[in-house]
Amino acid sequence: MNTIILRQTLTTALLGLTTVTMLHAAPASDETADIQARVAAARQTTGEFLHQLGGTMKKEMQAGGPVAALTVCQDAAPRIANRLSLEKGWKVTRVGTRVRNPMLGTPDAWEQKVLKAFEERASKGEKYRDMVYYEVVDEPAGKSLRFMKAIGVAPQCLACHGNSGQIAGPVRARLEALYPHDRAVGYKVGDLRGAVSIKQPLED
Repeated sequence: MNTIILRQTLTTALLGLTTVTMLHAAPASDETADIQARVAAARQTTGEFLHQLGGTMKKEMQAGGPVAALTVCQDAAPRIANRLSLEKGWKVTRVGTRVRNPMLGTPDAWEQKVLKAFEERASKGEKYRDMVYYEVVDEPAGKSLRFMKAIGVAPQCLACHGNSGQIAGPVRARLEALYPHDRAVGYKVGDLRGAVSIKQPLED
């Protein structure tokens, strides 16, 4: 009789512990699902940004060549990024390994670290077209999900980002007028040009 009561008591206690464990584990699972959903949304937004930017760039290149395409980076890219930022409530931007416009493309310390890691991953054979990184960071302003998608240098990029022999005279003149502090030149195909960077605030 006592043995039966003892077994029932132990069983009840174990069930209670299991219930408590599950209750405590659930928020962690929910948090993981939320982060994965946010990462998926960041991927989708990055794809939208690059698709719109690429389409606009192609259209301007066909219409007026590299000089006309410079207006895409100057005007269209910030406009697309700003629209997406307002729609999503995030910070959506592009950063570069060498900046053309220091006011817009300069990476912060976290972004610099990720860009360096991208280059290290590429040196081991990983392709920039598939390369992303995300992390939940805790900063003075609060926690946020930070996401970056690498952008590699394609052959068509060299018309504005190559060496002096690859950039036509009219393009160089326009670059000097628009960006007197331009450092985004001297790239080769396959280099890391920069990344799309997204910062999503996380609620406590």
